[in-house]
Amino acid sequence: MNDSIFTKIIKREIPADIIYEDSDVIAFNDISPKAPVHILVVPKKQIPTINDANDEDAFLLGKVILTASKIAKMKGIDERGYRVIVNCNQEGGQSVYHIHFHLIGGKQLGWSPD
Repeated sequence: MNDSIFTKIIKREIPADIIYEDSDVIAFNDISPKAPVHILVVPKKQIPTINDANDEDAFLLGKVILTASKIAKMKGIDERGYRVIVNCNQEGGQSVYHIHFHLIGGKQLGWSPD
């Protein structure tokens, strides 16, 4: 499997505006934000799609969700509300084949984040 753009960010081969990192998860601002807060929360393990996750990934993916919640609090959007989105495959809107969670908030959201 080739390194995804997110793996290259993790390895510091390409720059990103990183706002959180620990041994399992990295989070950075989206380069094309759809809201005042639009952060990508990414497991460091490269799992191409949610369909490729397995029971061994349950703890890691749970940690990603909890990290999104922590970042929402850090950004002050936890009380007003926010959305966490995972896209899967082409028709689901996935463009980078490394599972990632979009944390979106800071404005009233309709069904579409645009």
